[in-house]
Amino acid sequence: MKLWAGRFSKEADSRLNDFNASIPFDCRMARQDLAGSMAHAAMLGKTGIIPQSEADAIAAGLQGILDDLESGSLQIDMSCEDIHTFVEATLTQRLGDAGKRLHTARSRNDQVAVDLRLYLREQAAGLVQQLKELELTLCARAEEQASTVMPGYTHLQRAQPITFGHQLMAYGFMFQRDLRRLHNALDNMDQCPLGSGALAGTTYPIDRQMTAAALGFAAPCENSIDGVSDRDYCVELAAALSLVMAHLSRFAEEIILWCSYEFRFIELDDAFSTGSSIMPQKKNPDIAELVRGKTGRVYGDLTTLLTMLKGLPLAYNKDLQEDKEAIFDAFDTVKMCLEAFTPMVATMKVHPEAMRQAAAAGFINATDCADYLVKKGMPFRDAYKIVGQLVALCIRKKLTLETLPLEDYRALSPLFDQQVYQAIDLDRCAAGRTSYGGPAPQSVLAQAASLKQSLAAL
Repeated sequence: MKLWAGRFSKEADSRLNDFNASIPFDCRMARQDLAGSMAHAAMLGKTGIIPQSEADAIAAGLQGILDDLESGSLQIDMSCEDIHTFVEATLTQRLGDAGKRLHTARSRNDQVAVDLRLYLREQAAGLVQQLKELELTLCARAEEQASTVMPGYTHLQRAQPITFGHQLMAYGFMFQRDLRRLHNALDNMDQCPLGSGALAGTTYPIDRQMTAAALGFAAPCENSIDGVSDRDYCVELAAALSLVMAHLSRFAEEIILWCSYEFRFIELDDAFSTGSSIMPQKKNPDIAELVRGKTGRVYGDLTTLLTMLKGLPLAYNKDLQEDKEAIFDAFDTVKMCLEAFTPMVATMKVHPEAMRQAAAAGFINATDCADYLVKKGMPFRDAYKIVGQLVALCIRKKLTLETLPLEDYRALSPLFDQQVYQAIDLDRCAAGRTSYGGPAPQSVLAQAASLKQSLAAL
């Protein structure tokens, strides 16, 4: 059955059918299509566009189709052009002429637009919960490791002392912004296109406020052309998902580095690692690597959507059928990545001794040594130069700033005394960075508390 067959005197070529059909991917919107149709039928009955008895019969018939799909007693006919055709055909088979009245004052253009918004709204809500779970996991791990000293890096070179909890909370705040972006995208798409018709509305006395409220939207779309041709929300969601993947990928890269023998800062649980077919000693961070690799896939989905819309005239064009596969894939990919990534982070083992050893060997307390001289009255640039000379001396003697004898310090400046060793103690260096947002243990705990509070409000 084709809803548009009346105009044509010849059967469509089978190759056109295969190329034109969208049911292989839009079948996942069956529940949303039925919900939109139920709201539309209720409105048709209330406004008197069709008899209330027929509206009631249609609603019951649609509910029956939904029940049968969920029970498995009804299977979607994949030979139908799209999910809308399947639902209408099934309804008509069951109700006769009453089923044919459902499409009064409606087009597939506004129908698919409302189905897609309903579906993506639900998908986004599920993703929000997954991100919250990751956030809470990061907060818990950060609280555990609030005092674990490690080197912070710039240019992938050891730079200054931080805590592992501080590093984890950096990702926590990245994902917090991702949550806000998703909520913003959901707010922007909170208008109902149902009732826009093909593009020009309808001459029937429909009640668009009624259908919008029934489907949980704040209001109807204010312009019928925009209602059927808008796919900004797909792009916004894909952009938000791309940033989620960017943050997951950055985190994955560090996890890959941290669990290597060159770092050995962490060890992934056996349940979230794989081995080698030939090298029995290997324990590979495949989940992190796959997350890093799948990031490009989501970026590609965003590019697909942007390219599809570029130069597309109003109102509906068949090009818009390409929206679903791209945005569905983006959601599927991000959800799959989070499903594996969160428990991997929750179960990874931390090696504080390796982090501290790297911190001690990297001269990351050099700035603190310079600050020690500044607090005694020396200009920072002079202090900077002296400490640079001390680092060079340590490298020649194969020592660290903590093990360099005091006489070597005093040879470069008489301002040095025994207290310098307290000033450059790694625990003190990290704990002393109490500026807002810094790595001190109490600051990390405050960051975790703040993030958890904001999550409760989202």
